[in-house]
Amino acid sequence: MDSPIYGSSSSIFFVVVVFTLFSLSAAALPHNPKPFSSKSNSSAQINSNSVLVALLDSHYTELAELVEKALLLQTLEEAVGKHNITIFAPRNEALERQLDPEFKRFLLEPGNLKSLQTLLMFHIIPKRIASNQWPTNSGSGRHPTLCKNEHLHLSSKDSGNKVVDSAQIVRPDDVIRPDGLIHGIERVLIPRSVQEDFNRRRSLRSISAVLPEGAPEVDPRTHRLKKPAPPVPAGSPPVLPIYDAMAPGPSLAPAPAPGPGGPRHHFDGESQVKDFIHTLLHYGGYNEMADILVNLTSLATEMGRLVSEGYVLTVLAPNDEAMAKLTTDQLSEPGAPEQIVYYHIIPEYQTEESMYNSVRRFGKVQYDTLRLPHRVLAQEADGSVKFGSGDVSAYLFDPDIYTDGRISVQGIDGVLFPFEEKTERKATPVVKVATKPRRGKLMEVACSMLGTFGQFTTCQ
Repeated sequence: MDSPIYGSSSSIFFVVVVFTLFSLSAAALPHNPKPFSSKSNSSAQINSNSVLVALLDSHYTELAELVEKALLLQTLEEAVGKHNITIFAPRNEALERQLDPEFKRFLLEPGNLKSLQTLLMFHIIPKRIASNQWPTNSGSGRHPTLCKNEHLHLSSKDSGNKVVDSAQIVRPDDVIRPDGLIHGIERVLIPRSVQEDFNRRRSLRSISAVLPEGAPEVDPRTHRLKKPAPPVPAGSPPVLPIYDAMAPGPSLAPAPAPGPGGPRHHFDGESQVKDFIHTLLHYGGYNEMADILVNLTSLATEMGRLVSEGYVLTVLAPNDEAMAKLTTDQLSEPGAPEQIVYYHIIPEYQTEESMYNSVRRFGKVQYDTLRLPHRVLAQEADGSVKFGSGDVSAYLFDPDIYTDGRISVQGIDGVLFPFEEKTERKATPVVKVATKPRRGKLMEVACSMLGTFGQFTTCQ
């Protein structure tokens, strides 16, 4: 009888001890809430007077939208909770119109979220720098940003304008709050890491899609199986025509053209295009053509890529006097500048001597252009080469402005247009006069019967 009672009392004692230890440990837990309260404490410091709230409600709507798309609000809240920040906010125009559309599409792709975050954090300094704290003309300040291993240089010009990196401050101290301030800048600041990532994605060398061994290849033009192309020796012309290597449109990637400019890059097309554009500017009288190539279109980039792939080009460059005669209607249509320049680019390497010898021997020569299917007509006139015909014509005015073996630039004194576009309206009355309706045998019999009754005498 004693042993069961002793066992029960010992078990009761063990339960009491365990319960006491559990209660002591539970009482100790609330005194160490650091892993759970850090985020709540940082977010609790954000109030309606914060610089982040002011950014979302300011006129920098494009930047605020990118911050939300980049999922950076929580990161910026933690940064504001630790120290003041300075935000360099680009204008809406800089993000809407001045930014390259291809680069903007690159930033908004879901796979490039890290690049977008890096770009935005590059505009933020974890320190309060007001306009009166800006460095003087003699010195420059180098400050780290929220982006790792990236710094911004603050300086002042002799005119007194404040500059951050290469962007000018257009609205200093635009928004001032207790935990930070916002300066308005004229354009977007792009860190080198984001620019390199964009160039790497855009480069044709980054295409690593490999067909399985033995898989059949289909020609997209003929929809037939094609045999593997033989290896192309270095320095030989490309296998594909130049029209297959051109970019189909602004929203499509350029077609890779197998040629000597592949992985080895025997030709540096970008440098050659820059050289001939600088030559146009230094030569004088061709500023409008250079401006269209660089600013209004992306043709300079495409020409550089084509030359890098092994293609050759001849540019018929109208001078400034000829470009000034273009009307607003001719330039206002979408894609009009590109179409005009495409018609002035010949996918051959021609010099003044080679073209003059051709027209002198054959009389008239038609050259293919990058504007399919239109060609430009050349003929001899007054000891020179005349392009086009009729009112739409131009003479070879400044020969061999630039010749490097890959790109040839010939100056002309007029802007050329396809012949079909100018004669389209005149062709209609000519056709009406030339064509005569043919009367059938049944119609002649009917007219003769009606003529006997004195009606429809005009049928005779």
